[in-house]
Amino acid sequence: MGKLIRCITSEGAVMVSAVDSTDIVAKAERIHETSAVVTAALGRMLTAASMMGNMLKGKDNTISLKIDGGGPIGAVTVSADSAGNVRGYAQNPIVEIPLKPNGKLDVSGAVGKDGSLFVVKDLGMKEPYNGFVPIASGEIAEDITSYYATSEQIPTVCALGVLVDTDLTVKKAGGYILQLLPFTEEEIIEKIEKNLARVKPVTQLLDEGYDIEDIVRDVLQGFDVEVIYTEEVEYKCKCSREKIEATLQGLGKEELTSMCEDLPEVNVKCHFCNTDYTFSKSEIENILKKL
Repeated sequence: MGKLIRCITSEGAVMVSAVDSTDIVAKAERIHETSAVVTAALGRMLTAASMMGNMLKGKDNTISLKIDGGGPIGAVTVSADSAGNVRGYAQNPIVEIPLKPNGKLDVSGAVGKDGSLFVVKDLGMKEPYNGFVPIASGEIAEDITSYYATSEQIPTVCALGVLVDTDLTVKKAGGYILQLLPFTEEEIIEKIEKNLARVKPVTQLLDEGYDIEDIVRDVLQGFDVEVIYTEEVEYKCKCSREKIEATLQGLGKEELTSMCEDLPEVNVKCHFCNTDYTFSKSEIENILKKL
């Protein structure tokens, strides 16, 4: 399980959500058998979505993120509930591109920069909230920061990281989202800027033995920090045979009849967990009777 926390400074000026998503990203890698750079890109998106989902107020609220920058990875889609449990997939799970000159995985090169980051929030209203911003860098953290600044007008700093081991497994993953509350004094902003200038990358700190609370306190060094929320989060798919059957019903009589006539059985695979669901001809006929 991953660990997610939310913190606030004593004067109420700064909120930080942070998550150790190592287990989440490791499970995604095992499910989708992603190459290293795809693991990094998908892992960053999962990490961000977990925190963003956990910020939602309603128990049944959900959030979906999709980034599509025209790169070889294609679209990366993730979804989270209000507890911070998350699932996701990349359109192309295997991408091999050169490392950056500094030896790091080239996430931006895999994602691309010619496109947008899309955010959809289901808040239980008649229509979901839809927001999007042009891709800022394709590194994902900067794109999340840009989304909050542009679409929600909240001064935000987002840091995300995935450390992939030499055997392509996930060694460490995590991140934080720091947001300034209204009317934050300039002195506090300057103090945070100085901290951010010296703080190490999230995965480096995790690899050095810091836990996620240690990282938040390092980012907010010099502030009195209170942990107001702690939650265990996981990679969790919500698919079921019943939900897949409902999706098939949504195809309508004409398409289902065509399937029934042309195919001995219908196979549907969940993008998020790769579970296969098989429906026999008689099962499709029973679905048709319900329409």
